[in-house]
Amino acid sequence: MTNDTATMISRRGLLGAFAATALIATPTYSNAFGFLRGAGDIRRIKMYSGRTGESIDTIYWVDGDYIKEALTEINHFMRDWRTGTATNIDARTIDIMAASHNLMNISEPYLLLSGYRSPKTNAMLRSKSRGVAKNSLHMRGQAADLRLKSRSISEMTKAASACASGGVGTYSRSNFVHMDCGPVRSWRG
Repeated sequence: MTNDTATMISRRGLLGAFAATALIATPTYSNAFGFLRGAGDIRRIKMYSGRTGESIDTIYWVDGDYIKEALTEINHFMRDWRTGTATNIDARTIDIMAASHNLMNISEPYLLLSGYRSPKTNAMLRSKSRGVAKNSLHMRGQAADLRLKSRSISEMTKAASACASGGVGTYSRSNFVHMDCGPVRSWRG
């Protein structure tokens, strides 16, 4: 029961963030929302990877349902680029990323620095940096490290924190924000 309650709170937070997005974006996207009213509610994620040279721009959720093929694409895109291994990325993490992106009212895709990490990759990174958690949520497909050119780390942190749906790590010196669907918490790295 505890997990169901945590999931409901997380979903409420995300729904609130998406609702706030609609209110914030209304002046800019009023015509687009009118057009989409008949199409129903959608969620979209846009990212690129400097490591692989790949990009993704996909609608992964429509009218309350996740699109299986889109999630499969996202799983592949967010794979461990060092080993080529992939896992199922937790849809809650994707929702947090998408809601944060919407709150910032931008069209620029995220630069994905790290999505899924195999245990081998995590151990290697941990041996080089004390900032890598031994049981990182990256190894469960529940975290992403992201960067934007058009927004500061502070702006990204505020948007992710506004979702109140997971962990937000601010890494100012390394110029990225960590977003995950774990317990609500924040830290500076």
